[in-house]
Amino acid sequence: MSEKSRLDKIKDELELLEINPTIFARKEIHALPEVLSENERIVYLIEGRNKLTNHHIILVATEKRLIFVDKELMYGLKVEDFSYDKVSSIQYEKSMMLASIDIHISDDILEIDNVGKYYAELFCEKVRDFMARPTQYFQNISETTVLDQLEQLGRLKERGVLTEEEFAAQKKKLLEKL
Repeated sequence: MSEKSRLDKIKDELELLEINPTIFARKEIHALPEVLSENERIVYLIEGRNKLTNHHIILVATEKRLIFVDKELMYGLKVEDFSYDKVSSIQYEKSMMLASIDIHISDDILEIDNVGKYYAELFCEKVRDFMARPTQYFQNISETTVLDQLEQLGRLKERGVLTEEEFAAQKKKLLEKL
């Protein structure tokens, strides 16, 4: 069996995090292998609309940085990333169906709207947790999520997403982390 591509690994990572991007985020998701470093892990990912450009974007939180990814047919790939020490605050505002997120970076405010309100709240909580204690956050995540990931792998196998061989290989990798 051939080695999984970086894109397939990212998609698996998103599935393990129970993140299901819509079809509108497909171009940006396919650009992630170019954007993320090989060992960079996704904490959370949301999609929405950049209020300034009116383009559909994804906003990715990793253990290292926040990344805005905008891949438009006419304009190509636009990536902006910010280290967490540059972020002074992140907040969300809910409306009836959707939410918006404002991220204060230095003297600038980045505004994203048309975000699912549950996802906006969850994204902001995860980013705030990481901003408050980045090293501790990932140590605690890795301790608790190995078991969670094993359970999720089991569910993927039960649903037929993973073959027995793929399940065994992924399980072995996770157990090696312990």
